[in-house]
Amino acid sequence: MGEPSKPDLNERLYQYLAEDEDARVCKDIPDSACNEQPKAFVLHLWSLTLTKLGDSLVSARLVLPWMLSVAGAPAFFISMLVPLRESLSLLPQLFVAQRMREKPVRKWFWVAGSIGQGLALVMMAAGFLLLSEQFVWRLSATGFGWWIIGWLFIFSLARGICSVASKDVLGKTVSKTRRGRLTGLAAATAGMLTLATALVILFAPEVAGSYALFVFLLLGAALLWFAAAFTYACIPEVAGATEGGGNAITEALKSLALLWQDKQFGSFVATRALLVSSAFSIPYIVVLIQRQSEGALTGLGGMLLASGLAGMLAGRFWGRWSDSASNHVMAAAAFMASAVMALALLLDFTLQDWLGSVVVGGGLIFLAAVAHHGARVGRKTYLVDMASQDNRAQYTAVSNTVIGVLLLLGMLLGVLDQFFGTYAVLGLLIVVGVIAGVRALTLPNVTD
Repeated sequence: MGEPSKPDLNERLYQYLAEDEDARVCKDIPDSACNEQPKAFVLHLWSLTLTKLGDSLVSARLVLPWMLSVAGAPAFFISMLVPLRESLSLLPQLFVAQRMREKPVRKWFWVAGSIGQGLALVMMAAGFLLLSEQFVWRLSATGFGWWIIGWLFIFSLARGICSVASKDVLGKTVSKTRRGRLTGLAAATAGMLTLATALVILFAPEVAGSYALFVFLLLGAALLWFAAAFTYACIPEVAGATEGGGNAITEALKSLALLWQDKQFGSFVATRALLVSSAFSIPYIVVLIQRQSEGALTGLGGMLLASGLAGMLAGRFWGRWSDSASNHVMAAAAFMASAVMALALLLDFTLQDWLGSVVVGGGLIFLAAVAHHGARVGRKTYLVDMASQDNRAQYTAVSNTVIGVLLLLGMLLGVLDQFFGTYAVLGLLIVVGVIAGVRALTLPNVTD
């Protein structure tokens, strides 16, 4: 008998990153996918890292608002960015999932969506050329705002396609107890790269307000999505079930019935809906800090720095914990987000000057970002582990559609802020976060 073959590079990387020495932990994936799991894990990691880094470089919470402000676009465009970016990537998924089920191999939906996002970013960058006086069809500041919103619309729809496909393909190619650490590793790696980008901006502040910087960020992010598309195309995906296709609208309405027919799934969606408090809280914490600081902390580089540190340090921790108890991760993240909001309010009431310091203000932003990372990793891992190969895409689409509607309604927080102030908004989000944490603790563990 010959000697056993040595593991290839993918297997060695997988064994190190997933801490799976025999590379044969194969829970809830087809037997035919087991041998290819190391390669699939590494390719998933690369593609997720590239897109998460791209998300940081063109963040709708940080970079796009800065960009519109520099270009002189009216403020109402800035208020539209996050709700449109988040909701438009979620709402169409219920209909996309029905078409996706007709195809036994679904990774090509992700590849197409990734290319679509990259092209949308290229067109956003082209908008800066149209601001130049050299062009006959020169855009005004308002026209530039509509240009960005229009391509953000396309970007978000393409992202929605990727979201449905990614969870389905992940569930077919990577085992339970390995999915959470995969997501966490990607967040940590992307966070480290975001940190490096932030340091470049911080040490070169003279370019922070220039058009060139934003063109560089947009085109750089576009290249990341193109590279991710190529990487994802190489994932060894086995054919899956194709039942459940049909008329998109009819099947979508049937799918919504899962919310009350499947008690566990309905409870998860309700909990996930409450978890959005962690995402909504960050801009309002920033508002409190801005009032007491000179603005350096909330500069583009400083914000990216806090976000990058959070992803780099917290991603792997949340990911490993999610592989054993993702419901507990959701609970911990919700309670943490509420605690950070409460601390921010307490400091604003009693020690306002402290909020203006880099250490205190930066720490609050960092902790809020850590909590948000935990909420994202926990709920993604829970959904993938709870579903089966036959209903994973359907569960993802229904859940994301409901959250998309809720995010649109989240624009009402701006009305609450206008009439009752930031304290009222944060107070409401604290209560919602606590309820989310309590509900998450009642969810059954789906890891086993």
